[in-house]
Amino acid sequence: MSPLARYAPGLAGLLHYKFTDAPADLRAGLAVAAVALPVGIAYAELAGFRPEVGLYSSILPLVAYAIFGTSRQLIVGPDAATCALVAASVAPLAAGDQATYASLSVMLALLTGLLCIAASFLRLGGLAEFLSRPILVGFLNGVALSIILGQADKIFGFPVVESGIVPRIAEILGKIGDIQGPTLAVALGTFAVIAIVPRLVPQLPAALVGMVLAAAAVLIFDLAAFGVKTVGYVPAGLPPLAVPHVDPALLPALMADAAGVALVSFSSLMLTARSFAAKNGYDIDPDQDFAALGAANIASAVSQGFAISGADSRTAMSDATGGRTHAVGLVAAAAVALVLLFFTAPLQYLPMAALGAVLIAAALSLIDFDSLRLFYRIDRTEALLSVLATLGVVAVGAVDAILFAVALALLRFIRLISRPRVEILGKVEGFPGFHSLARHDKGQGLPGLLLFRFNAPITFFNAPYFRRELLRAVDEAGPGLRHVVIDLLPVTSIDATGLLTVTELGEALNGRGIGLNAAGRLTEWDIWAAERGFVGRGIGAFPTLRQAVRELSSQKPPP
Repeated sequence: MSPLARYAPGLAGLLHYKFTDAPADLRAGLAVAAVALPVGIAYAELAGFRPEVGLYSSILPLVAYAIFGTSRQLIVGPDAATCALVAASVAPLAAGDQATYASLSVMLALLTGLLCIAASFLRLGGLAEFLSRPILVGFLNGVALSIILGQADKIFGFPVVESGIVPRIAEILGKIGDIQGPTLAVALGTFAVIAIVPRLVPQLPAALVGMVLAAAAVLIFDLAAFGVKTVGYVPAGLPPLAVPHVDPALLPALMADAAGVALVSFSSLMLTARSFAAKNGYDIDPDQDFAALGAANIASAVSQGFAISGADSRTAMSDATGGRTHAVGLVAAAAVALVLLFFTAPLQYLPMAALGAVLIAAALSLIDFDSLRLFYRIDRTEALLSVLATLGVVAVGAVDAILFAVALALLRFIRLISRPRVEILGKVEGFPGFHSLARHDKGQGLPGLLLFRFNAPITFFNAPYFRRELLRAVDEAGPGLRHVVIDLLPVTSIDATGLLTVTELGEALNGRGIGLNAAGRLTEWDIWAAERGFVGRGIGAFPTLRQAVRELSSQKPPP
């Protein structure tokens, strides 16, 4: 693989671009831009910025991912969960100063990008799987609820000062009588358009149509005179490129927040990228996409934008309209840039209520009850973890909920590894080989033999459990037991504590007239035990479980 294809796979593909793909990519790029414009403006509001900043974050990041990314369909840009994290991270540090808020947000995007690139060099793309699907779904459900409640002031036309989901609900219910009719009418009208347009004309971007009609209503009926707040003046022109500067004393706090943003945004990006890669029959490189996400965030930072992630709605639009290559992102970036240069004047009539409606619609698309029901059918513990992740966002907020989600993931991992499934194997009529007796009512154990399977590595934090479970199985086997055979196939590794535990078990069982044996992974066993000299003595070793059973069954019992 050439260095260009390795470090900039998107650019390598663009240099060999097939112009037969141009019509489809051009059509898809314009469709993506039509969605990116209203979403970028709405998400800028969610993150606490002026509308143009959302558009700044929708130009250079698209170019960066088109150069460095591996997914042909993925579109990056402002994302609901990431924007909510940005606002929750930076607001406490800015202490109400808008200039400080802007510079901190830009620095947060830069630090997020640098951490993503560092993670790529460390080959940490596997972090995409660290937050399990149930935990990530639960986290996004909680973020969605937070976003929905955060739009109450735009939708109802009265201020909402409480933070946190429960206090905010209480405040909203207490102010129902203060709802401003025209503002609520604009919001409901925008909702109706977003709901109806996809059914009548699926090719049109519903959010864009809704915002255009809302702005037209403000202009035609002079709704601003009735108290409907609008976006106001939006400056034309592209953003100046600059490196952010902030107080060095704030960098440690920003670095911690950047780590959380990087983890959540990359996990979300990989879910989207993998889904569309599987749909279109190709593979992606998680480590390279970690670097591509980093480059996109740095590009957003130097163009005065905020942290971004994979955008599922815009990616779906690219795929649905026939986008084939990374050129779709370039076309979309060019279209957004043209709007910033020549068409910002109409944005001043855009009502805040319409932005709130777009954000609520986007948040509703994040809520995934179908997956929660599926988790419940598969494993009720997984469903409970998903609900706990949602409650974590409700209780402590989106930023601290990242730590909560990571803690849930760690606890789940520790539980799975420290208390793995233990199985006693035997013969089952009609099935070759050896199978778990607990799963087969007609299974039978082997006379004089105990086939013991431990479905995890044997390490320092589960070795005592391994010892207890094996001795318990020995006691339950009764006085006729002559040999214990450990099936090593699920045991991918054994550390020093595990080896010493196995050795001590062998000595204890020998004292009771029972032999301890290991079957499978004979080469690994030689490395783990025999070559180290001080462990493994007196423990039989066989290349397969079948051979162990054959040879041990043929041995005559001692007189």
